[in-house]
Amino acid sequence: MSGSYYVPASSRWPIIAVAAIGLIAVGAGNELAHGRGGMLLLFGILGILWVIYQWFADVVYESRAGFYDEQMDRSFRQGMAWFIFSEIMFFAAFFGALFYVRTFAIPWLDGEGAKGITALLWPDFTASWPLMSPPSAEVAGPTGVIDPWHLPLINTILLVASSITLTFAHHALKANHRFACLNWLGLTLLLGAIFLVVQGIEYVEAYRQLGLTLQAGIYGGTFFLLTGFHGVHVTLGALILATIWLRLMNGHFSADQHFGFEAAAWYWHFVDVVWIGLFLFVYVF
Repeated sequence: MSGSYYVPASSRWPIIAVAAIGLIAVGAGNELAHGRGGMLLLFGILGILWVIYQWFADVVYESRAGFYDEQMDRSFRQGMAWFIFSEIMFFAAFFGALFYVRTFAIPWLDGEGAKGITALLWPDFTASWPLMSPPSAEVAGPTGVIDPWHLPLINTILLVASSITLTFAHHALKANHRFACLNWLGLTLLLGAIFLVVQGIEYVEAYRQLGLTLQAGIYGGTFFLLTGFHGVHVTLGALILATIWLRLMNGHFSADQHFGFEAAAWYWHFVDVVWIGLFLFVYVF
């Protein structure tokens, strides 16, 4: 009917998602501080995965039932754009913290700049980045830094390649070459999974061989904040792409109607761009 607009029924998934995220936050905090938050963290992760599955199922059902029209498509596009913008703001805050520490806080502790008087706190402190020797004797700094031209470079190649294969998959879908689309999308997923494995190997090396932990001063804190938050986004992006792959297997999407695929591609490309920033400003410079 002309002028109609589908309004979904009230959903319980947002409040359940908030509760799951709360469990993740409390569980992670307790695990890091006291080593006793593992169960809460696990329940939170399982809860958020369940919400994602159920919420996706509702949206897929509504789409396949023909409830969505052009106006709904525009609403989805605007909503996805705002969601990615909010994610950009998250990472902007984290990068801002990194740049603030490197540009202002550490030089101040060494007597430089407008607040150089803070050098009186630790007279023997020498500014450097990465900060290998934190000013407080109570904090043990790392014994080394991660070589950017080894595992981080491999991960950069993996993610850039995954963006390329995802673009090929998108073009194949628009040309109605579904088999090629499935293959390219499957390769994208594989590259993303390998990225996460390599990231895990890097973390193990950082902890065991370099002493680079969350407790290793501001360098360790910012390193794991940025790379860990990004890793969570890669995981979420991989889950979304896996959902899209399964939908393609079940005959969903057409050459003209496939915003679900496009939204997943937007998100994945965003995650890739963030990684390039991480590679440059966390690992290289």
